[in-house]
Amino acid sequence: MLEEMLMTHSTLNYSFIVFIVLGFLVPIIAKKPLGFKKASFIYTMVFQAIITMIAFSGIVALVSNDMPFTTPIIIMIAVFAVMIAIEISKHKSIKKGNLEDEATFAMLRSSFTKASVLNLIILVGFTVFMIVQSKGI
Repeated sequence: MLEEMLMTHSTLNYSFIVFIVLGFLVPIIAKKPLGFKKASFIYTMVFQAIITMIAFSGIVALVSNDMPFTTPIIIMIAVFAVMIAIEISKHKSIKKGNLEDEATFAMLRSSFTKASVLNLIILVGFTVFMIVQSKGI
């Protein structure tokens, strides 16, 4: 049972990495300010849904299998909080920004990409850390 729960958690994590990589297309495809704002909103909602599914599957595995509350689990919680904070701040700046101003629009598109890169680095880095830890290397 634990193996299935961790497999689900892992599969969601890998699909999340793919989603973030595909998110790099949002600033490229959405050339108009209103389209960018809508695409960014949809991206943020899906981002939050997937990361919440990952957290929920991890919590279910933790609680239902009486797993110990170890340092990697604490780091997972911190990674979750940091990634959500990055995404919320990105969304707030796009929502409140004056997208009709060309310079602001360009800056927000750039910040969208930078935030996505930061989230990707955090997620891939922690995934590699967990893979290395599980292999015992």
